[in-house]
Amino acid sequence: MKTLLLIALILFFLFCLYFYCIMPNMHRKKEVKTFLHCLFAHRGLFTPDQRIPENSMAAFSNAVQKGYGIELDIQLTKDKQVVVFHDHTLSRMCGIDLPVCEMTYEELQKVTLGHTDEKIPLFQDVLKLVHGQVPLLIEIKLPCLNTLTCQLADELLMNYTGDYCIESFNPLALRWYKKHRKQVVRGQLSANLTRPVAEGGYFLSFLVKYLLLNFLGRPDFIAYCYKDRRNVSFLLNKCLYHAPTFAWTIRSETVFEQNLTHFDSIIFDSFIPVHKHPV
Repeated sequence: MKTLLLIALILFFLFCLYFYCIMPNMHRKKEVKTFLHCLFAHRGLFTPDQRIPENSMAAFSNAVQKGYGIELDIQLTKDKQVVVFHDHTLSRMCGIDLPVCEMTYEELQKVTLGHTDEKIPLFQDVLKLVHGQVPLLIEIKLPCLNTLTCQLADELLMNYTGDYCIESFNPLALRWYKKHRKQVVRGQLSANLTRPVAEGGYFLSFLVKYLLLNFLGRPDFIAYCYKDRRNVSFLLNKCLYHAPTFAWTIRSETVFEQNLTHFDSIIFDSFIPVHKHPV
């Protein structure tokens, strides 16, 4: 009898611990409203043939002209410059198999994005271009425990007057903002990261997949891969805690229509949505 009681107590404790761990921030609904029912052009409004390449000044200018919010990615160079670029290496976009973090900004300016004249932009130059005309969804690339990217990006954003929020797969980025810039809206990025296993290994991928590290940064919204929206932790955040949800990345009108009622905001690329705003 005592053994059964002990097991029941342990199970109850684990049950409560699970709900505590996945809980988002429950007190920032008003602040998040600015970014709800928005369409964010993924890496700017680039073209599928990359004639206007992703994360380029041309793509960001195109998004501003069309009135779409902008999702973009930031990371650090070897000389600690904040640049806008998605991949860890230059292979896919520049044809050079070298990590961004091992090159200086001056060295990066010697390569172009695809077969265009566009260069990898500085984050500060993108901020000057956008100038508050459309909202920004800034993904912080943080492949390690070092949160210097958050600090340097925040220094650039201190005098930015437009609307912006941050997101990251790494909960430590959210934790940095929770500690140092509580007023900035922050979101946890996730998906089914265990099929295949994301960088960082299975255990860490499992924790992020099930939002079990939400307690570190208490996200104001959840940005989840639309294909994996049946994940139990995502559904609990959405339906139980009523956390705002962003869908990434939708690449056709058909899929867009299928997900309009499942997410509050949508990140898209490769097509122009018929609807200007999600319902």
